[in-house]
Amino acid sequence: MEKKLRVAVIGVGGIAQNQHLPAYEKIDNVDVVAVCDINEPRVKMVAEKFNVPKACTDYKEILEMDNLDAIDICTPNYLHSVIACAALEKGLHVLCEKPDAVSVAEAEKMKAAAEKSGKCLMVIRNNRYWPTSGFLKKFIGDGKMGEIYAARCGWQRRRGIPGRGGWFTTKAQSGGGPLIDLGVHMIDLAIWLMGNPTPVAVSGCTYNKFANSDDISDSAESRYGDRNKDGIFDVEDLAMGFIKFDNGACMQIEFSWASNIEKENFFVELRGEKAGSSWCSLDQKLKIFGESYGTTTDFIPNIDNTRGPRIHELNIRHFADVVLNGAEPMFVPQQGVNMIKILEAMYKSAEDGKEVRL
Repeated sequence: MEKKLRVAVIGVGGIAQNQHLPAYEKIDNVDVVAVCDINEPRVKMVAEKFNVPKACTDYKEILEMDNLDAIDICTPNYLHSVIACAALEKGLHVLCEKPDAVSVAEAEKMKAAAEKSGKCLMVIRNNRYWPTSGFLKKFIGDGKMGEIYAARCGWQRRRGIPGRGGWFTTKAQSGGGPLIDLGVHMIDLAIWLMGNPTPVAVSGCTYNKFANSDDISDSAESRYGDRNKDGIFDVEDLAMGFIKFDNGACMQIEFSWASNIEKENFFVELRGEKAGSSWCSLDQKLKIFGESYGTTTDFIPNIDNTRGPRIHELNIRHFADVVLNGAEPMFVPQQGVNMIKILEAMYKSAEDGKEVRL
């Protein structure tokens, strides 16, 4: 009989209910054996909806379970490292929602705990699993774009603030606004496509202009998070910046929950010696720009990102494959440390008004 990975999901808010738990229902070699959340009515409802045998409100109870292999952390950001380190110390594998942690120090604690335990620590990097991402990674790996020396990426929303007044907009719990919420996605994808160069310097600006605006949304993504009309909004709603890498490459970045633009869009652009590429959510077309036989050329592969499994499901399947079958992990904890270094330095640069060396 095929061995199954026994997982407990800690935190059963929007991301768990809409992405993680539906994905587990489609994966044959994983069983969700418990769910946990501080909201008792919610965790009981989720356990019943997804046919999970155990529900509780204290993650420490989960860590004491027998016959448990791994946990999946879907809590507010500030708890990621706390729960991950505790689980690793108990000898459990850990899958965690992004961002890895709210500080470099906490991300480094997670990395050290994983190394000491010998268990797998993987943080969600679901945008690596788009069919477009896989095609472009192979295209670059075959040398068809040459050296990738510059990039531009971002996720811009017109109106799409998640959980206004809740943990998303409370810096002590989230670590920041759209930079730490959306930035992880597209910065990671761009860096991964570039071959994972090491960041060495960061500069940027952040703005908070919509904290007191009408609570309008035109983004489906803003459904995440519990709202609190009397709560806190002390994070940015727009961040723009610039990253330098150890190999001489650079990257421009922009992330917003609210900004006066035409419509929501996420994008990654790469500039290579032999060719460049552009991919955005507005038309979901990957476009590759080069030259052949004395003329410039545009190449548009026929890739359909709407077919097949959802990218969270593919990321979770990969985690199970790493743990159960020893597959080579696509994500390693040092990449998480480097990511949080970038984000932390961006906030520091915005505060001090100058470049931050890493």
